Amino acid sequence: MVRRRLATVDAGLDAWSWLATGVVVLIAGILRFVGLSHPSGKIFDEVYYARDAYGLIDRGFEFNYKDGNPSYVVHPPLGKWLIGLGEWAFGYQDPESRVSVPGHLVTTSPEFGWRFSAAVIGTLSVLLLVRIGRRMFRSTALGCAAGLLLALDGFHLVLSRTALLDIFLLFFVLAAFGALVLDRDAQRRRWARALEAGLDPTRPGRAGRPATGWRGWPWWRLAAGVLLGCACAVKWSALYFVPAFALLVLFWEVGVRRSAGVRRPWRDAVLDELPWFALAGVLMVGTYLATWSGWLLTDGGYYRLAANYPGAPLSDAPVVGPLINLFEYHKAAYGFHTGLDDPHKYQSWPWQWLLLGRPVAFYWSGDGGCGAASCAAEILLLGTPLLWWSFLPALVALVWLGAARRDWRAGAILLTVAAGLLPWFWFALDGRTMFSFYTAPALPFLVLAVVYVLGAIISPAEAGAGVVRAPVPAETTHDRRVVGGVIVGAYVLLVALCFAYFYPIFVGRIIPYADWSARMWLDGRWI
Repeated sequence: MVRRRLATVDAGLDAWSWLATGVVVLIAGILRFVGLSHPSGKIFDEVYYARDAYGLIDRGFEFNYKDGNPSYVVHPPLGKWLIGLGEWAFGYQDPESRVSVPGHLVTTSPEFGWRFSAAVIGTLSVLLLVRIGRRMFRSTALGCAAGLLLALDGFHLVLSRTALLDIFLLFFVLAAFGALVLDRDAQRRRWARALEAGLDPTRPGRAGRPATGWRGWPWWRLAAGVLLGCACAVKWSALYFVPAFALLVLFWEVGVRRSAGVRRPWRDAVLDELPWFALAGVLMVGTYLATWSGWLLTDGGYYRLAANYPGAPLSDAPVVGPLINLFEYHKAAYGFHTGLDDPHKYQSWPWQWLLLGRPVAFYWSGDGGCGAASCAAEILLLGTPLLWWSFLPALVALVWLGAARRDWRAGAILLTVAAGLLPWFWFALDGRTMFSFYTAPALPFLVLAVVYVLGAIISPAEAGAGVVRAPVPAETTHDRRVVGGVIVGAYVLLVALCFAYFYPIFVGRIIPYADWSARMWLDGRWI
Protein backbone atom coordinates (compact mmCIF):
# COMPACT_ATOMS: atom_id res chain seq x y z
CA MET A 1 0.00 0.00 0.00
CA VAL A 2 2.78 2.46 0.93
CA ARG A 3 4.69 1.63 -2.23
CA ARG A 4 1.59 2.38 -4.33
CA ARG A 5 1.07 5.68 -2.57
CA LEU A 6 4.66 6.69 -3.26
CA ALA A 7 4.66 5.46 -6.86
CA THR A 8 5.86 7.81 -9.60
CA VAL A 9 5.80 7.59 -13.36
CA ASP A 10 8.94 6.37 -15.09
CA ALA A 11 9.16 9.01 -17.81
CA GLY A 12 12.69 8.28 -18.90
CA LEU A 13 13.95 6.99 -22.23
CA ASP A 14 10.66 5.74 -23.65
CA ALA A 15 11.33 5.81 -27.39
CA TRP A 16 7.70 5.90 -28.43
CA SER A 17 6.80 8.73 -26.07
CA TRP A 18 9.73 10.77 -27.32
CA LEU A 19 8.76 10.07 -30.93
CA ALA A 20 5.23 11.33 -30.24
CA THR A 21 6.69 14.32 -28.41
CA GLY A 22 8.91 15.07 -31.39
CA VAL A 23 5.96 15.10 -33.78
CA VAL A 24 4.05 17.59 -31.61
CA VAL A 25 7.13 19.81 -31.19
CA LEU A 26 7.79 19.67 -34.94
CA ILE A 27 4.25 20.90 -35.62
CA ALA A 28 4.76 23.71 -33.11
CA GLY A 29 8.11 24.67 -34.63
CA ILE A 30 6.80 24.77 -38.19
CA LEU A 31 3.89 26.98 -37.17
CA ARG A 32 6.19 29.36 -35.32
CA PHE A 33 9.09 29.64 -37.76
CA VAL A 34 7.44 29.62 -41.19
CA GLY A 35 7.07 33.22 -42.35
CA LEU A 36 8.60 34.55 -39.13
CA SER A 37 9.96 37.66 -40.88
CA HIS A 38 6.45 38.80 -41.82
CA PRO A 39 5.33 41.48 -41.31
CA SER A 40 8.30 43.73 -41.95
CA GLY A 41 9.29 46.33 -39.42
CA LYS A 42 8.60 46.43 -35.70
CA ILE A 43 5.04 45.67 -34.61
CA PHE A 44 3.37 46.66 -31.35
CA ASP A 45 5.88 46.72 -28.45
CA GLU A 46 8.72 45.41 -30.61
CA VAL A 47 9.51 49.12 -31.03
CA TYR A 48 10.73 49.01 -27.42
CA TYR A 49 12.03 45.51 -26.81
CA ALA A 50 13.90 44.94 -30.08
CA ARG A 51 15.74 48.24 -29.59
CA ASP A 52 16.44 47.62 -25.91
CA ALA A 53 17.73 44.15 -26.80
CA TYR A 54 20.27 45.53 -29.26
CA GLY A 55 21.48 48.02 -26.66
CA LEU A 56 22.07 45.17 -24.22
CA ILE A 57 24.16 43.07 -26.60
CA ASP A 58 26.04 46.13 -27.87
CA ARG A 59 26.69 48.02 -24.62
CA GLY A 60 25.43 45.85 -21.77
CA PHE A 61 22.49 48.14 -20.99
CA GLU A 62 19.46 49.55 -22.79
CA PHE A 63 20.41 52.54 -24.92
CA ASN A 64 18.51 55.01 -27.09
CA TYR A 65 20.65 55.29 -30.23
CA LYS A 66 18.46 58.00 -31.68
CA ASP A 67 18.96 60.39 -28.76
CA GLY A 68 22.33 59.09 -27.61
CA ASN A 69 21.21 58.50 -24.02
CA PRO A 70 20.60 55.44 -21.83
CA SER A 71 17.00 54.25 -21.94
CA TYR A 72 14.73 54.26 -18.92
CA VAL A 73 13.06 50.84 -18.89
CA VAL A 74 10.55 49.32 -16.47
CA HIS A 75 11.16 45.59 -17.00
CA PRO A 76 14.21 43.53 -16.02
CA PRO A 77 16.68 42.61 -18.76
CA LEU A 78 16.63 38.82 -19.24
CA GLY A 79 13.87 38.68 -21.85
CA LYS A 80 15.63 41.41 -23.82
CA TRP A 81 18.95 39.61 -23.50
CA LEU A 82 17.31 36.57 -25.11
CA ILE A 83 15.82 38.70 -27.90
CA GLY A 84 19.28 40.20 -28.36
CA LEU A 85 20.80 36.76 -28.92
CA GLY A 86 18.79 36.47 -32.12
CA GLU A 87 19.86 39.94 -33.20
CA TRP A 88 23.50 39.05 -32.48
CA ALA A 89 23.21 35.84 -34.50
CA PHE A 90 21.20 37.11 -37.49
CA GLY A 91 21.78 40.87 -37.60
CA TYR A 92 19.91 44.00 -36.63
CA GLN A 93 18.72 47.10 -38.49
CA ASP A 94 16.94 50.19 -37.28
CA PRO A 95 16.89 52.99 -39.90
CA GLU A 96 15.30 55.42 -37.44
CA SER A 97 18.24 55.03 -35.08
CA ARG A 98 20.77 54.70 -37.94
CA VAL A 99 21.88 51.23 -36.80
CA SER A 100 22.71 48.39 -39.17
CA VAL A 101 24.90 45.46 -38.17
CA PRO A 102 25.37 42.03 -39.79
CA GLY A 103 24.73 38.78 -37.99
CA HIS A 104 27.59 36.88 -36.36
CA LEU A 105 26.26 33.55 -37.67
CA VAL A 106 24.39 34.57 -40.82
CA THR A 107 22.70 37.78 -41.90
CA THR A 108 18.98 37.49 -42.49
CA SER A 109 16.09 39.93 -42.39
CA PRO A 110 16.28 41.90 -39.12
CA GLU A 111 12.73 40.83 -38.23
CA PHE A 112 13.84 37.20 -38.17
CA GLY A 113 16.65 38.16 -35.82
CA TRP A 114 14.58 39.87 -33.17
CA ARG A 115 11.75 37.28 -33.36
CA PHE A 116 13.98 34.21 -33.44
CA SER A 117 14.37 33.72 -29.71
CA ALA A 118 10.64 34.07 -29.08
CA ALA A 119 9.95 31.35 -31.66
CA VAL A 120 12.55 29.05 -30.10
CA ILE A 121 11.24 29.58 -26.58
CA GLY A 122 7.63 29.19 -27.74
CA THR A 123 8.49 25.87 -29.36
CA LEU A 124 10.40 24.69 -26.31
CA SER A 125 7.46 25.56 -24.06
CA VAL A 126 5.37 23.10 -26.08
CA LEU A 127 8.04 20.47 -25.48
CA LEU A 128 7.97 21.19 -21.76
CA LEU A 129 4.19 20.93 -21.57
CA VAL A 130 4.15 17.56 -23.36
CA ARG A 131 6.63 16.07 -20.89
CA ILE A 132 5.07 17.71 -17.84
CA GLY A 133 1.62 16.52 -18.93
CA ARG A 134 2.91 13.00 -19.54
CA ARG A 135 4.49 12.84 -16.10
CA MET A 136 1.46 14.25 -14.31
CA PHE A 137 -1.19 12.23 -16.13
CA ARG A 138 0.91 9.08 -16.66
CA SER A 139 -0.17 9.11 -20.28
CA THR A 140 1.79 9.91 -23.41
CA ALA A 141 -1.47 10.56 -25.25
CA LEU A 142 -2.65 13.15 -22.72
CA GLY A 143 0.78 14.76 -22.56
CA CYS A 144 0.83 15.09 -26.34
CA ALA A 145 -2.73 16.40 -26.29
CA ALA A 146 -1.64 19.15 -23.90
CA GLY A 147 1.30 20.09 -26.09
CA LEU A 148 -0.78 19.99 -29.27
CA LEU A 149 -3.48 22.22 -27.78
CA LEU A 150 -0.81 24.73 -26.78
CA ALA A 151 0.80 24.52 -30.22
CA LEU A 152 -2.59 25.20 -31.84
CA ASP A 153 -3.45 28.16 -29.64
CA GLY A 154 -3.46 31.50 -31.44
CA PHE A 155 -2.52 33.45 -28.31
CA HIS A 156 0.59 31.35 -27.79
CA LEU A 157 1.41 31.42 -31.51
CA VAL A 158 1.30 35.22 -31.75
CA LEU A 159 3.50 35.64 -28.67
CA SER A 160 5.92 33.07 -30.11
CA ARG A 161 6.25 35.09 -33.32
CA THR A 162 6.71 38.52 -31.74
CA ALA A 163 9.61 40.08 -29.84
CA LEU A 164 7.71 40.66 -26.61
CA LEU A 165 8.62 39.48 -23.12
CA ASP A 166 5.59 37.40 -22.20
CA ILE A 167 6.56 34.19 -24.01
CA PHE A 168 9.82 34.12 -22.02
CA LEU A 169 7.90 34.65 -18.77
CA LEU A 170 5.57 31.78 -19.71
CA PHE A 171 8.52 29.50 -20.44
CA PHE A 172 10.42 30.07 -17.21
CA VAL A 173 7.33 29.77 -15.01
CA LEU A 174 6.39 26.52 -16.75
CA ALA A 175 9.96 25.22 -16.49
CA ALA A 176 10.02 26.00 -12.76
CA PHE A 177 6.76 24.11 -12.30
CA GLY A 178 8.16 21.17 -14.25
CA ALA A 179 11.25 21.14 -12.04
CA LEU A 180 9.03 21.00 -8.95
CA VAL A 181 7.06 18.08 -10.37
CA LEU A 182 10.37 16.29 -10.91
CA ASP A 183 11.36 17.20 -7.36
CA ARG A 184 8.11 15.70 -6.05
CA ASP A 185 8.81 12.45 -7.84
CA ALA A 186 12.45 12.39 -6.71
CA GLN A 187 11.46 12.87 -3.07
CA ARG A 188 8.85 10.13 -3.24
CA ARG A 189 11.36 7.72 -4.76
CA ARG A 190 13.82 8.66 -2.02
CA TRP A 191 11.31 7.83 0.71
CA ALA A 192 10.23 4.62 -1.03
CA ARG A 193 13.83 3.38 -1.23
CA ALA A 194 14.43 4.24 2.44
CA LEU A 195 11.30 2.37 3.54
CA GLU A 196 12.28 -0.67 1.49
CA ALA A 197 15.70 -0.55 3.19
CA GLY A 198 14.02 -0.78 6.59
CA LEU A 199 13.51 2.84 7.65
CA ASP A 200 11.12 3.28 10.57
CA PRO A 201 9.35 6.63 9.90
CA THR A 202 7.90 6.72 13.43
CA ARG A 203 11.32 7.18 15.03
CA PRO A 204 12.12 10.77 16.09
CA GLY A 205 14.69 13.00 14.45
CA ARG A 206 17.06 11.95 11.70
CA ALA A 207 16.63 8.28 12.55
CA GLY A 208 13.12 8.39 11.05
CA ARG A 209 14.11 10.12 7.82
CA PRO A 210 15.92 9.00 4.68
CA ALA A 211 19.68 9.30 4.74
CA THR A 212 21.06 12.69 3.80
CA GLY A 213 24.00 13.48 1.54
CA TRP A 214 24.52 15.35 -1.67
CA ARG A 215 22.72 12.64 -3.64
CA GLY A 216 19.63 13.26 -1.54
CA TRP A 217 19.64 17.01 -2.06
CA PRO A 218 16.53 18.41 -3.75
CA TRP A 219 18.41 19.40 -6.89
CA TRP A 220 15.27 19.93 -8.93
CA ARG A 221 13.87 22.25 -6.28
CA LEU A 222 17.05 24.28 -6.37
CA ALA A 223 16.81 24.36 -10.17
CA ALA A 224 13.27 25.70 -9.75
CA GLY A 225 14.72 28.52 -7.65
CA VAL A 226 17.08 29.43 -10.48
CA LEU A 227 14.26 29.25 -13.03
CA LEU A 228 12.02 31.44 -10.90
CA GLY A 229 14.87 33.93 -10.71
CA CYS A 230 14.97 33.88 -14.50
CA ALA A 231 11.20 34.39 -14.65
CA CYS A 232 11.40 37.39 -12.31
CA ALA A 233 14.23 38.73 -14.46
CA VAL A 234 11.80 38.82 -17.39
CA LYS A 235 8.84 40.39 -15.59
CA TRP A 236 8.22 41.00 -11.91
CA SER A 237 4.78 39.42 -12.17
CA ALA A 238 6.58 36.06 -11.84
CA LEU A 239 6.77 36.84 -8.12
CA TYR A 240 3.11 35.86 -7.79
CA PHE A 241 4.08 32.26 -8.50
CA VAL A 242 6.74 32.08 -5.78
CA PRO A 243 4.40 31.64 -2.77
CA ALA A 244 2.15 29.35 -4.81
CA PHE A 245 5.06 27.07 -5.72
CA ALA A 246 6.34 27.14 -2.12
CA LEU A 247 2.92 25.97 -0.94
CA LEU A 248 2.91 23.18 -3.51
CA VAL A 249 6.27 21.91 -2.30
CA LEU A 250 5.14 22.07 1.33
CA PHE A 251 1.90 20.21 0.61
CA TRP A 252 3.78 17.56 -1.36
CA GLU A 253 6.37 17.11 1.38
CA VAL A 254 3.63 16.74 3.98
CA GLY A 255 1.88 14.25 1.71
CA VAL A 256 4.93 12.04 1.23
CA ARG A 257 5.55 11.94 4.99
CA ARG A 258 1.92 11.14 5.71
CA SER A 259 1.99 8.33 3.14
CA ALA A 260 5.20 6.99 4.66
CA GLY A 261 3.69 6.95 8.16
CA VAL A 262 5.49 9.87 9.80
CA ARG A 263 3.73 10.77 13.06
CA ARG A 264 3.96 14.56 12.69
CA PRO A 265 4.18 15.20 8.94
CA TRP A 266 3.50 18.96 9.09
CA ARG A 267 6.07 19.73 11.76
CA ASP A 268 8.72 17.51 10.21
CA ALA A 269 8.11 18.86 6.72
CA VAL A 270 8.52 22.46 7.84
CA LEU A 271 11.66 21.75 9.87
CA ASP A 272 13.26 19.57 7.19
CA GLU A 273 12.50 21.72 4.19
CA LEU A 274 12.90 25.25 5.54
CA PRO A 275 16.68 25.34 4.86
CA TRP A 276 16.09 24.18 1.29
CA PHE A 277 13.45 26.87 0.81
CA ALA A 278 15.98 29.43 2.02
CA LEU A 279 18.69 28.13 -0.32
CA ALA A 280 16.29 28.14 -3.27
CA GLY A 281 15.40 31.73 -2.38
CA VAL A 282 19.08 32.71 -2.32
CA LEU A 283 19.55 31.12 -5.74
CA MET A 284 16.50 32.96 -7.06
CA VAL A 285 17.79 36.33 -5.89
CA GLY A 286 21.32 35.59 -7.09
CA THR A 287 20.04 34.58 -10.52
CA TYR A 288 17.96 37.73 -10.75
CA LEU A 289 20.93 39.96 -9.88
CA ALA A 290 23.15 38.11 -12.35
CA THR A 291 20.87 39.13 -15.21
CA TRP A 292 21.65 42.76 -14.32
CA SER A 293 25.38 42.16 -14.70
CA GLY A 294 25.55 44.25 -17.89
CA TRP A 295 24.15 47.24 -16.00
CA LEU A 296 26.23 46.59 -12.87
CA LEU A 297 29.57 46.10 -14.66
CA THR A 298 29.31 49.15 -16.93
CA ASP A 299 28.88 52.84 -16.20
CA GLY A 300 26.47 53.99 -18.89
CA GLY A 301 23.11 52.57 -17.82
CA TYR A 302 20.19 54.66 -16.60
CA TYR A 303 20.65 55.60 -12.91
CA ARG A 304 24.00 53.82 -12.88
CA LEU A 305 26.20 56.77 -11.76
CA ALA A 306 25.13 59.36 -9.24
CA ALA A 307 27.19 62.03 -11.00
CA ASN A 308 24.91 61.83 -14.04
CA TYR A 309 21.70 62.26 -12.01
CA PRO A 310 22.39 64.96 -9.42
CA GLY A 311 18.80 65.15 -8.19
CA ALA A 312 18.43 61.41 -7.53
CA PRO A 313 19.32 59.66 -4.23
CA LEU A 314 22.14 57.66 -5.80
CA SER A 315 25.63 56.71 -4.65
CA ASP A 316 28.98 56.16 -6.32
CA ALA A 317 30.49 54.37 -3.33
CA PRO A 318 32.52 51.26 -4.16
CA VAL A 319 30.66 47.92 -4.18
CA VAL A 320 27.50 49.10 -2.41
CA GLY A 321 26.97 52.10 -4.69
CA PRO A 322 25.80 50.10 -7.72
CA LEU A 323 23.43 48.06 -5.52
CA ILE A 324 21.98 51.23 -3.99
CA ASN A 325 21.48 52.69 -7.45
CA LEU A 326 19.89 49.47 -8.67
CA PHE A 327 17.49 49.61 -5.74
CA GLU A 328 16.57 53.21 -6.60
CA TYR A 329 16.08 52.20 -10.23
CA HIS A 330 13.69 49.48 -9.08
CA LYS A 331 11.79 51.97 -6.94
CA ALA A 332 11.32 54.24 -9.93
CA ALA A 333 10.15 51.35 -12.14
CA TYR A 334 7.77 50.15 -9.43
CA GLY A 335 6.31 53.63 -9.18
CA PHE A 336 5.68 53.58 -12.91
CA HIS A 337 3.82 50.26 -12.73
CA THR A 338 1.67 51.20 -9.74
CA GLY A 339 0.71 54.52 -11.32
CA LEU A 340 -0.07 53.09 -14.76
CA ASP A 341 -3.70 54.09 -15.34
CA ASP A 342 -3.64 55.88 -18.69
CA PRO A 343 -6.48 54.67 -20.93
CA HIS A 344 -5.49 52.50 -23.90
CA LYS A 345 -7.50 51.33 -26.87
CA TYR A 346 -6.74 47.66 -26.19
CA GLN A 347 -6.76 47.61 -22.40
CA SER A 348 -8.99 45.03 -20.76
CA TRP A 349 -10.00 43.71 -17.35
CA PRO A 350 -9.04 40.32 -15.89
CA TRP A 351 -12.63 39.02 -15.99
CA GLN A 352 -12.60 39.55 -19.75
CA TRP A 353 -9.43 37.63 -20.51
CA LEU A 354 -10.63 34.02 -20.54
CA LEU A 355 -13.71 35.12 -22.47
CA LEU A 356 -11.55 36.83 -25.12
CA GLY A 357 -13.37 40.05 -24.34
CA ARG A 358 -10.70 42.41 -25.65
CA PRO A 359 -7.79 40.98 -27.66
CA VAL A 360 -4.86 43.18 -28.67
CA ALA A 361 -4.17 44.05 -32.30
CA PHE A 362 -0.42 43.86 -32.92
CA TYR A 363 -0.53 44.73 -36.61
CA TRP A 364 -2.99 45.95 -39.23
CA SER A 365 -2.67 46.76 -42.94
CA GLY A 366 -5.09 47.23 -45.77
CA ASP A 367 -2.36 47.25 -48.42
CA GLY A 368 -1.59 44.41 -50.81
CA GLY A 369 -3.52 42.31 -53.26
CA CYS A 370 -5.90 39.54 -52.28
CA GLY A 371 -8.14 39.22 -55.34
CA ALA A 372 -10.87 41.37 -53.81
CA ALA A 373 -11.78 45.06 -53.94
CA SER A 374 -10.78 45.53 -50.30
CA CYS A 375 -8.17 43.56 -48.34
CA ALA A 376 -7.03 43.26 -44.75
CA ALA A 377 -4.05 41.83 -42.90
CA GLU A 378 -3.98 41.68 -39.11
CA ILE A 379 -2.08 40.06 -36.30
CA LEU A 380 -4.53 39.75 -33.43
CA LEU A 381 -3.47 38.43 -30.04
CA LEU A 382 -6.47 36.14 -29.79
CA GLY A 383 -6.66 32.72 -28.22
CA THR A 384 -8.15 29.95 -30.33
CA PRO A 385 -11.79 30.56 -29.33
CA LEU A 386 -12.95 26.97 -28.87
CA LEU A 387 -9.97 26.24 -26.62
CA TRP A 388 -10.21 29.41 -24.55
CA TRP A 389 -13.96 29.17 -24.07
CA SER A 390 -13.29 25.73 -22.60
CA PHE A 391 -11.11 27.12 -19.81
CA LEU A 392 -13.80 28.29 -17.39
CA PRO A 393 -15.89 25.09 -17.63
CA ALA A 394 -12.70 23.08 -17.23
CA LEU A 395 -11.73 24.99 -14.08
CA VAL A 396 -15.17 24.41 -12.56
CA ALA A 397 -14.94 20.72 -13.39
CA LEU A 398 -11.42 20.62 -12.00
CA VAL A 399 -12.60 21.91 -8.63
CA TRP A 400 -15.24 19.18 -8.48
CA LEU A 401 -13.02 16.37 -9.74
CA GLY A 402 -10.09 17.40 -7.57
CA ALA A 403 -12.22 17.39 -4.43
CA ALA A 404 -13.95 14.13 -5.31
CA ARG A 405 -10.72 12.35 -6.24
CA ARG A 406 -8.45 14.01 -3.67
CA ASP A 407 -6.02 14.48 -6.53
CA TRP A 408 -2.79 16.44 -6.09
CA ARG A 409 -2.70 17.24 -9.81
CA ALA A 410 -5.96 19.16 -9.71
CA GLY A 411 -4.79 21.17 -6.71
CA ALA A 412 -1.47 21.99 -8.35
CA ILE A 413 -3.13 23.19 -11.55
CA LEU A 414 -5.75 25.26 -9.73
CA LEU A 415 -3.24 26.92 -7.40
CA THR A 416 -0.95 27.84 -10.27
CA VAL A 417 -3.80 29.24 -12.36
CA ALA A 418 -4.88 31.29 -9.35
CA ALA A 419 -1.33 32.65 -8.96
CA GLY A 420 -1.34 33.70 -12.61
CA LEU A 421 -4.75 35.38 -12.68
CA LEU A 422 -6.08 36.44 -9.27
CA PRO A 423 -3.48 39.17 -8.48
CA TRP A 424 -4.68 41.13 -11.51
CA PHE A 425 -8.19 41.32 -10.06
CA TRP A 426 -6.69 43.19 -7.12
CA PHE A 427 -4.96 45.67 -9.41
CA ALA A 428 -8.23 46.14 -11.30
CA LEU A 429 -9.70 47.68 -8.15
CA ASP A 430 -7.23 50.56 -8.57
CA GLY A 431 -8.12 51.01 -12.24
CA ARG A 432 -4.68 49.96 -13.44
CA THR A 433 -4.18 49.74 -17.20
CA MET A 434 -3.93 46.03 -18.11
CA PHE A 435 -3.85 43.88 -21.22
CA SER A 436 -4.88 40.36 -22.10
CA PHE A 437 -1.30 39.21 -22.60
CA TYR A 438 -0.85 39.33 -18.82
CA THR A 439 -2.58 35.93 -18.95
CA ALA A 440 0.42 34.34 -20.68
CA PRO A 441 2.13 32.55 -17.75
CA ALA A 442 -1.17 30.96 -16.69
CA LEU A 443 -1.92 29.65 -20.20
CA PRO A 444 -0.10 26.27 -20.01
CA PHE A 445 -1.88 25.48 -16.74
CA LEU A 446 -5.25 26.37 -18.22
CA VAL A 447 -4.46 23.89 -20.99
CA LEU A 448 -3.55 21.30 -18.34
CA ALA A 449 -6.94 21.93 -16.73
CA VAL A 450 -8.67 21.09 -20.00
CA VAL A 451 -6.54 17.98 -20.48
CA TYR A 452 -7.24 16.85 -16.92
CA VAL A 453 -10.97 16.92 -17.69
CA LEU A 454 -10.37 15.12 -20.98
CA GLY A 455 -8.48 12.45 -19.05
CA ALA A 456 -11.37 12.12 -16.61
CA ILE A 457 -13.70 11.50 -19.56
CA ILE A 458 -11.47 8.70 -20.82
CA SER A 459 -10.84 6.80 -17.60
CA PRO A 460 -12.27 6.47 -14.08
CA ALA A 461 -10.42 7.85 -11.10
CA GLU A 462 -7.79 5.84 -9.30
CA ALA A 463 -8.58 5.14 -5.67
CA GLY A 464 -6.93 7.69 -3.43
CA ALA A 465 -5.35 7.07 -0.08
CA GLY A 466 -7.86 5.61 2.32
CA VAL A 467 -10.54 5.37 -0.35
CA VAL A 468 -12.07 1.98 -1.17
CA ARG A 469 -13.92 1.56 -4.44
CA ALA A 470 -15.64 -1.43 -5.92
CA PRO A 471 -13.72 -2.94 -8.84
CA VAL A 472 -14.84 -1.77 -12.28
CA PRO A 473 -15.51 -4.54 -14.84
CA ALA A 474 -12.90 -4.69 -17.59
CA GLU A 475 -15.54 -4.40 -20.32
CA THR A 476 -16.93 -1.24 -18.77
CA THR A 477 -13.47 0.28 -18.55
CA HIS A 478 -12.74 -0.62 -22.17
CA ASP A 479 -16.01 0.86 -23.41
CA ARG A 480 -15.40 4.04 -21.46
CA ARG A 481 -11.92 4.40 -22.91
CA VAL A 482 -13.21 3.93 -26.45
CA VAL A 483 -16.07 6.42 -26.07
CA GLY A 484 -13.85 8.84 -24.15
CA GLY A 485 -11.13 8.56 -26.77
CA VAL A 486 -13.61 9.45 -29.50
CA ILE A 487 -14.82 12.48 -27.52
CA VAL A 488 -11.28 13.67 -26.81
CA GLY A 489 -10.19 13.14 -30.40
CA ALA A 490 -13.21 15.05 -31.67
CA TYR A 491 -12.48 17.95 -29.30
CA VAL A 492 -8.82 18.22 -30.35
CA LEU A 493 -9.88 18.04 -34.02
CA LEU A 494 -12.42 20.84 -33.54
CA VAL A 495 -9.77 22.99 -31.84
CA ALA A 496 -7.42 22.33 -34.78
CA LEU A 497 -10.14 23.35 -37.27
CA CYS A 498 -10.91 26.48 -35.25
CA PHE A 499 -7.21 27.32 -35.21
CA ALA A 500 -6.95 26.83 -38.98
CA TYR A 501 -9.91 29.15 -39.55
CA PHE A 502 -8.37 31.96 -37.51
CA TYR A 503 -4.79 31.30 -38.64
CA PRO A 504 -4.72 34.20 -41.16
CA ILE A 505 -5.30 36.76 -38.39
CA PHE A 506 -2.68 35.12 -36.18
CA VAL A 507 0.13 35.59 -38.74
CA GLY A 508 -0.94 38.71 -40.66
CA ARG A 509 -1.90 36.98 -43.91
CA ILE A 510 -3.59 39.27 -46.45
CA ILE A 511 -7.22 38.18 -47.02
CA PRO A 512 -10.37 39.79 -48.42
CA TYR A 513 -11.88 42.30 -46.03
CA ALA A 514 -15.11 40.31 -45.94
CA ASP A 515 -13.22 37.22 -44.78
CA TRP A 516 -11.46 39.25 -42.12
CA SER A 517 -14.77 40.71 -40.96
CA ALA A 518 -16.32 37.23 -40.76
CA ARG A 519 -13.65 36.27 -38.21
CA MET A 520 -14.56 39.15 -35.90
CA TRP A 521 -17.01 36.99 -33.96
CA LEU A 522 -17.50 39.49 -31.15
CA ASP A 523 -17.71 42.46 -33.51
CA GLY A 524 -16.42 45.65 -31.91
CA ARG A 525 -14.77 43.85 -29.01
CA TRP A 526 -12.30 42.27 -31.43
CA ILE A 527 -11.79 45.32 -33.65
